[in-house]
Amino acid sequence: MDEDEAATPYAARQRFWRGRDVAFTPVEPDDAELIHRWRADPVAAHEIGVWPGSLHELRERVEANAEDRHRDDFLVLLADGTPVGHIALIEEDFVDGTAEAYLLLAPEHRRKGIGADALEALTDLAFGELPLHRVEAVTHTDNAAALAVLSGAGFVREGVRRSSCLHRGRRHDSAVLGLLRAEWEALARPRSWEH
Repeated sequence: MDEDEAATPYAARQRFWRGRDVAFTPVEPDDAELIHRWRADPVAAHEIGVWPGSLHELRERVEANAEDRHRDDFLVLLADGTPVGHIALIEEDFVDGTAEAYLLLAPEHRRKGIGADALEALTDLAFGELPLHRVEAVTHTDNAAALAVLSGAGFVREGVRRSSCLHRGRRHDSAVLGLLRAEWEALARPRSWEH
């Protein structure tokens, strides 16, 4: 299947939210195969600590997540409808005003500024539309690309969870970063609704 064929079903999908060059559409159960392929990438497995598991298990999780009122999952689409990633706000707690950001990009779409655009759009959603006060992100301390994207989006490194992740027989530290509403408000950049 070439890229045009892969994008065709997604071109007609409703765009829920927009960034500068990307748009979000809610994740559907039929998206499980696409997300499963992205999760099977060895770089993704190492850098964000995902384990691909079975497609059946992921499909069940995607279906369950759609009913979970404590998370919002989206596919990241380019203007032509090409799906390039999965982004989410997970563990949303509207009483405390907190959530965790999650981002997984397709291998062929990394290092092109898409992650930064998508993360900025996600924080605009979190603070501009949802009653959140704090968005957290966690990644390996040696995931330089993710740390740079998070820092560029205004996230502040707050600490390290020592030896918190096991991957290929080695323990890894995880960096904890956070973005507060006041810090987001102080960012001098266009917001999603201005694009």
